[in-house]
Amino acid sequence: MNFGLNEEQEMIVKTVRDFVETEIYPHENEVDRTGIVPPELGEEIRRKCIDFGFYACNFPESVGGAGLDHTTFTLVERELGRGSMALTVFFGRPSGILMACEGEQRERYLLPAVRGEKIDALAITEPDAGSDMRGMKCAARQDGSDFVLNGTKHFISHADVADFVIVFAATGEEETPKGITAFLVDRGTPGFEILKGYESLSHRGYHNSVLNFTDCRLPKSQVLGEVHRGFDIANEWLYGTRLTVAATCVGRARRVFDMALPYAAERKQFGRPIGANQGVSFKLADMITEIDAADLLTLSAAWRLDAGLSANREVASAKLYASEMLARVTDEAIQIFGGMGLMDDLPLARFWRDARVERIWDGTSEIQRHIISRDLLRPFGA
Repeated sequence: MNFGLNEEQEMIVKTVRDFVETEIYPHENEVDRTGIVPPELGEEIRRKCIDFGFYACNFPESVGGAGLDHTTFTLVERELGRGSMALTVFFGRPSGILMACEGEQRERYLLPAVRGEKIDALAITEPDAGSDMRGMKCAARQDGSDFVLNGTKHFISHADVADFVIVFAATGEEETPKGITAFLVDRGTPGFEILKGYESLSHRGYHNSVLNFTDCRLPKSQVLGEVHRGFDIANEWLYGTRLTVAATCVGRARRVFDMALPYAAERKQFGRPIGANQGVSFKLADMITEIDAADLLTLSAAWRLDAGLSANREVASAKLYASEMLARVTDEAIQIFGGMGLMDDLPLARFWRDARVERIWDGTSEIQRHIISRDLLRPFGA
């Protein structure tokens, strides 16, 4: 077992970390205060990422990506996790689902997304269908050679800056089992409306939107993948994003720890550093142990994917543990800083707020436990 990074990985980690510290950190407080990323700033980050050659680094070289393996891409996501999600979204990691594009779709969607010319967003969640994807009410009925889409999606991340949206909708006749089909829907398509979403406690500036579809007519050429088989590619996407959530949680936790450790060593009370007291030093010991454990779980899951091994349970374990670890670490860091930890002068309160959503999106902690337990019990027929 080799736990070291190779020379290329070391270089990539340093480059991305430097990028986050120089291009993302300076703007975080203002974005958190206003809840807005100025368009010119987002475009500047995207352009610099393209110039660095990191845009769409999760895509194969055959379509213009950097062709990073799962482990190296996970390292990239870990470093991006140190920064504000409202800003790092412009670093550019288009959805891997776009590899399902065929024919003209490759020229209209896949390749422009990889080149950074277009931004995509994914629309799955509905007011009455979160963890239960098969409960979708947003539906597309076939009308001749077209599909007519009606319904609502919500909690759709960065749809406000997207050029097109990958929409998952229920399809199939009422008397047959409900299928799910993915559609490519351009901004400005008649019957498609993007509305301002909810004000969120977490990740301010990283907006969610409500999407309304009213008799939105789509030619069959807008179907991504196969009709009624969208559930398969949706699951494949969730597989990857859960690993991304785990990695970003590790990165954010390390940034928090990097603030708490020197503070505990320098802050004095009763004539000695607070870190000299077991009440604080044991917190630091627990924090770094949990961070390292989450990091190893995450990289191990990525390694399994690179090795072509089953990793369903391992990815779920990484997402579950890393997201819950981040909540504990941010809370303990605030406890170490005391009252100052909750002041806007420090970013700890922001990290604490941001940590809460990680246990919900891309599969709640309860869904991850279901995946893990089902995988354990399946060989026994239970």
